[in-house]
Amino acid sequence: MSLLNQLFNRGVFGAKCKTSLTLGISRMKLLQNKRELQLKQMRKEIAQFLQAGQEPIARIRVEHVIREQNICAAYAVLELFCEFLLARVPILESQKECPTEMREAVASIIFAAPRCSDLPDLLQIKNLFSAKYGKEFVLAVSELRPDSGVNRTIIEKLSVSAPSSEARLKVLKEIAQEHNLNWDSSNTESELSKKHEDLLGGSKEICGWASFPPVPIKQGYPQSSPSNGAHPITPTKTEQGSQRLQAPNPPSSMPLLSNNETEQSVKSSNVVPVSDFKRETPSQSSDVLERARAAIASAERASAAARTAAELVNVKFGSWKLEEGKSS
Repeated sequence: MSLLNQLFNRGVFGAKCKTSLTLGISRMKLLQNKRELQLKQMRKEIAQFLQAGQEPIARIRVEHVIREQNICAAYAVLELFCEFLLARVPILESQKECPTEMREAVASIIFAAPRCSDLPDLLQIKNLFSAKYGKEFVLAVSELRPDSGVNRTIIEKLSVSAPSSEARLKVLKEIAQEHNLNWDSSNTESELSKKHEDLLGGSKEICGWASFPPVPIKQGYPQSSPSNGAHPITPTKTEQGSQRLQAPNPPSSMPLLSNNETEQSVKSSNVVPVSDFKRETPSQSSDVLERARAAIASAERASAAARTAAELVNVKFGSWKLEEGKSS
């Protein structure tokens, strides 16, 4: 019974494999003819862009041309592999393991099947090989292990990476020569040879303003940035040679305040006067921490007192309600 099953399965495998290979070869020939016509039209459009001086558009369009050329070259190799396997289907059918002389063709078709969406016949062939040789064989080919045997041309032509600058420049020169264009490629060569900075790690340039040392402050005035609308404070020299900061004159539209009004406005706005602003030292930072702890402790005491007062109010309100009920 098992012998009959093996013979039946062999017959089914051979018939399905022949059908899928034949359909795949026919479909590849049709697609190659269609892509060649599209390539001619695309190369003609790029030549028109070069002639009109629109080189940036031509540099972008040429990537699509290179990709289409790679697919056509891959289809030509795959067609040869399919023809080779179609002629040797009886050998594939009779042997349990993949023959050594056919391993490259089988592995290349398995690798290309999911990357050629317009060739569904290759997926059927891949499924037949997966059922015959096992999932481990297909996994080794998909992961491109050292013993996979996939053709290098198929790997390179079906790669999804962007074409190199040299390849783009070469195709542009070929298109210009093909259409007899007197095209100066110096601008394109300089543009393609530029090395773009990797901005993922941040800019490598140092800002010019960061290289200047800060202006020394003698009177404790805070530095103000011109970007926030404030006038910059410039240091001036006194007769003794020491520096002091001179604030700019206020605008004519700004009302002048007296000393008492200024002190009252500073106190009411809780703003620290400029004369009291000093650079922070370790001792001052410890004082600030102590003051912060004291403020937190006083806030906790105030909240505890508030809770006590609320409880007293509730007790008084309850007793008042009780007395009111008795009197009524």
